[in-house]
Amino acid sequence: MPGLGPSFGRGGATTNQQDLANSDCIVIMGSNMAENHPVGFQWVMEARERGAEVIHVDPRFTRTSAVATRHVGIRAGSDIVFLGGIVNYILTHEKWFDEYVRRYTNAPVIVHEDFVDAEDNGGLFSGWDPEQARYDVTTWQYAGVPVHGAAGQREQGFTGSHVKGHAAHGAHGGGMSSGNPPERDETMQHPRCIFQILKRHYARYTPEVVAETCGCSVAEFEAVAEALCRNSGRDRTSAFAYAVGWTQHTVGVQYIRTASIVQLLLGNIGRPGGGIMALRGHASIQGSTDIPTLYDILPGYLEMPHTEKYEGLDDYIDRSSAERGWWGNAGSYMVSLLKAWWGSAATPDNDFAFGYLPRIDDDHSVYWTVEQMLAGTVKGYIIAGENPAVGSANGKAQRLALAKLDWLVVRDLVEIESASFWSDGPEIESGELRTEEIATEIFFLPAASHVEKEGSFTNTQRLLQWHFKAVEPKQDCRSELWFYYHLGRRIRERLAGSTDAKDRPILDLTWDYPTSGALQEPSAEAVLAEINGSDSDGKPLGSYKELKPDGSTSCGCWIYCGVYADGVNQAARRKPHWEQAPVAPEWGWAWPANRRLIYNRASADPNGEPWSERKRYVWWDARKKKWTGDDVPTSTSRSRRTTRRPTTPKAPTRSPAAIRSSCKPTASVGSTCRRAWRTARSPPTTSRRSRRSGTGSTSSSRIRRGRRPTLPRIRTALPSRPFTRTSSRRTA
Repeated sequence: MPGLGPSFGRGGATTNQQDLANSDCIVIMGSNMAENHPVGFQWVMEARERGAEVIHVDPRFTRTSAVATRHVGIRAGSDIVFLGGIVNYILTHEKWFDEYVRRYTNAPVIVHEDFVDAEDNGGLFSGWDPEQARYDVTTWQYAGVPVHGAAGQREQGFTGSHVKGHAAHGAHGGGMSSGNPPERDETMQHPRCIFQILKRHYARYTPEVVAETCGCSVAEFEAVAEALCRNSGRDRTSAFAYAVGWTQHTVGVQYIRTASIVQLLLGNIGRPGGGIMALRGHASIQGSTDIPTLYDILPGYLEMPHTEKYEGLDDYIDRSSAERGWWGNAGSYMVSLLKAWWGSAATPDNDFAFGYLPRIDDDHSVYWTVEQMLAGTVKGYIIAGENPAVGSANGKAQRLALAKLDWLVVRDLVEIESASFWSDGPEIESGELRTEEIATEIFFLPAASHVEKEGSFTNTQRLLQWHFKAVEPKQDCRSELWFYYHLGRRIRERLAGSTDAKDRPILDLTWDYPTSGALQEPSAEAVLAEINGSDSDGKPLGSYKELKPDGSTSCGCWIYCGVYADGVNQAARRKPHWEQAPVAPEWGWAWPANRRLIYNRASADPNGEPWSERKRYVWWDARKKKWTGDDVPTSTSRSRRTTRRPTTPKAPTRSPAAIRSSCKPTASVGSTCRRAWRTARSPPTTSRRSRRSGTGSTSSSRIRRGRRPTLPRIRTALPSRPFTRTSSRRTA
């Protein structure tokens, strides 16, 4: 998220759900964790059994509220005021963790002299461009030191450019473009130091303002603020947990950013029982941003090039890299990614095929695309794992846009509304659309469920866990991997022999994944090995620190480098917790570097000693002269920017498939795949409406369906929970 990335450096959750059991206070906002994340909530309950305070701040009284030690009801959308009030409470009552704040945050850093706070500028910060309706952030930088923007916004802070797009979803933080440290005031008394700016900015959020705006009482607010302060410091830590109740607000970034400020002031980041737990939805939402489904970032949160910037690879790396820190190695990450995608076709002479990457020239988000569909510009659409006809905002616009397409492909477990809108959508019933006038040709291709395929989930705490196939997919059901691999293979076959330059990026792709079985299913583990990366001899890499900018390494996602270390699927590890260390490092694999609690250097004081024995986590071992502890210690080395161009080019001598010893390629898949492709576009069947009504009318005029086996309907009921002590609830 763009709130976590700029605050801490990485956009993932700073902690893990199991570590919540070590918290002394847990504040849950924007989430009904008990019902929506019930497996993770067991550690919240364990913390409560150990004596922790569990506080639920939410407009609704839910089952999370029922088992919390305190529920505070606030008005929907007022979270930022409530959090701002906590910041002001900490600063007013001098409750911040002073040594932590001075040494581990940028509070003493002095800001550019031209910066003007909104309080002194009519409600707007300096740099507002009324014509463009956005900020120029040049004056927001540290005094004398230009700063890169977050990943996906790396142009930010260089030429006075504007913040644009949403590329920082899940983004990593930026780094300074100069190796010189910024100006600091260790006393934190300078009027332009961040600490003093913070005090002035949040002074408006008094308890009375919080109560009036949020609808809670002053006493309720102060009880939450005091609980956080009381349970933070050397010997105690507090955690925040949030979900889409924050992220789906238009100001969700500000919610998360303010919670980050609270946790930094209290010294709760990088420490056991502290942190911010970003509760992502479903099994692999985190994974879908790491290996992105977003249009404006590349794997590992590298920025997608723009048409108006980055004339070549060197320019891209100049803009994307920092002088120090791990973002100083952006060249290694990008070149290794290009080598993973285009292999031997990516050479120093052609900028490692950097020119093959598409460029962003407009918004290209979902709603922009819907507008283009309505305008007739976008002719075709593939829907996989989404149901925009009812699942996206303005469902009517979504359905009307689908009716304007020439063709539509829907892949899902069942025939969803986005596949049947033409026959039984609300607009059909109202007469706004007529089935016989909708020209969209729809192909419904049934998808395999998670038990019918293998692969990995990256869950809410950055943890990759491998799942194995239990049964073969039925009839025409196919996995996403099967669909996209064979689609790409068939496209490449159609383009074979083409001399058109625009076809080279597809023809030069490394597309040699081994397949097996009657369905010729591509090996998911082979894809994982490619994502992990290898050196010039085909040996799997063990860490992103091994990536090189000279083309001698390949890696499909730099933050995942290490998940296939030593040629072993680390995500498939399942050692019981009683047979390993407390943080369970041998259960699955977490990015980065299998580190379960990131920024854990902050769990020790500046001398490397634990802040307290009770909160001991990682520390400096003076005898061994290295960091040690319960987790993989955060590296304290300062990496300088790597050389962007190779001096002695060394291309990999083996293809990515060479390291996949457990994956045996099979015979040609052409005929089998062609038969499967034809069956996936099987003869028309009765429509869903006719099946319900029993009329038996066919859907041959509009939709072609593959065969999906009938599944039993399963009904579940949530157990009731006893109510416990709560605070008084507000009235509307």
